[in-house]
Amino acid sequence: MHYIWKEWKENIRGKGLWLSVSIIILISLIILIRFATHPLDHGFYILLINLFDTIVYFIPILCLFIGAFSIFQEKEQKTLIMLLTKKEHYASFLAKKSLGLSVVVLLPLLTWFFLYLLLLKFQFQLDIKSYLIFILSIFLMSVLFLQVGAAIGSFSRSRMQIIGHTIFIWFYFFFLHDFILLSLLPDITHENVKVFSTFYFLNPLQAIRIFLETGMEVYSFSHMSRLLQEFMWTEPSAFLVGNFVFWMVGSFAGAVFFNRKDVYE
Repeated sequence: MHYIWKEWKENIRGKGLWLSVSIIILISLIILIRFATHPLDHGFYILLINLFDTIVYFIPILCLFIGAFSIFQEKEQKTLIMLLTKKEHYASFLAKKSLGLSVVVLLPLLTWFFLYLLLLKFQFQLDIKSYLIFILSIFLMSVLFLQVGAAIGSFSRSRMQIIGHTIFIWFYFFFLHDFILLSLLPDITHENVKVFSTFYFLNPLQAIRIFLETGMEVYSFSHMSRLLQEFMWTEPSAFLVGNFVFWMVGSFAGAVFFNRKDVYE
């Protein structure tokens, strides 16, 4: 609880969190205005899919920066060394810090998307289940990239390194990962399609997107070809859970293992 309160006081005085929330609010309102004239029954799903496809460009990089600079700030202000001298292990500090970051970032998002639902009520026929799936997708994406950002802050030695690492990771997940897999498509067969599928869904953006689209029943896997059936060899929710655990555990372990002690000692 102490870390959550500490994170809240630090972020409420800073500009990063409020800038990020303001961007999400602005994008949400623009999408609402744009799709306000769509049909009452189908417009709700079209709006949510387009809103997700738009803010997915912003939430990952914003959360990466928030997570990275939050950890690095502890080093710059020498508060980290003070905490660690109290015989607290870095893994314990990182776990509490990550929890505090997640709560502080998700609380304003939860508040906004609750208010946003009230605005949607006047425009569309609501589907609460689909909206909850949408919120869950946004929350999981935010928590995951906050943790990756915390890892960046742990092993970076300067603010310029943080910027470089963050931009590279953002670029990799958005472009490079899919580009590499597209180059392998001619070699995909029934024998290796499951391996290809596993690497494809290691991209959290793809795992979250397919979970959202199937959960809202916008995309269906009925009447699939045999190759596509083997590609989707498990449920989208299983791909998402596996992806989330992989990156959360990997980021946390990497942050602890590669933590640069020379920055704050």
